[in-house]
Amino acid sequence: MTALPDAQMTVDEFLAWAEGRPGRHELVNGVVFAMSPERARHARTKFSVQDALKQAIRRAGVPCEMFPDGMTVRVDGRTAYEPDALVRCGPRLPGDAVEVPDPVVVVEVLSPSTGRVDAGAKLAGYFQVPSVAHYLIVDPDRRIVIHHRRGDGLIETRIAGDGVLTLDPPGLVVAVEALLAEE
Repeated sequence: MTALPDAQMTVDEFLAWAEGRPGRHELVNGVVFAMSPERARHARTKFSVQDALKQAIRRAGVPCEMFPDGMTVRVDGRTAYEPDALVRCGPRLPGDAVEVPDPVVVVEVLSPSTGRVDAGAKLAGYFQVPSVAHYLIVDPDRRIVIHHRRGDGLIETRIAGDGVLTLDPPGLVVAVEALLAEE
């Protein structure tokens, strides 16, 4: 990621600045960063994740919705991330919403430039959002999913290369293989 404007911003200022601007950006501690272009493996994996989550929601019959990348998750007043996919439950957001205030599941697909951030700052940041129950880090190179789950006052971690993940809440069951793009 590359830092952009010199001025520090709040999330509200960032959302106003980013509207209609080409490219993808995130705000970290008040600093805007441009997100790097994606490689084909990353894009394929991201699509697999989005499709698997959408299908899991349909199978479970829960009042949730999967959002692909492009939606913003506010971590605090000066940090906002754009996960590769997320699940939100409850009444539908207005059609012009750009921010998801209450995601239940957030997903990042690892890429060469984001691995440390996804496993460090974003892990801590996403769990600052009270609604987040699950944070999945999908590693397409190692073909594993790292599932962080909010438990009784702690974050539990499972590393899975096969089998199923139970994302409860909201009651989704997802095959690990379905989250990984075909090679």
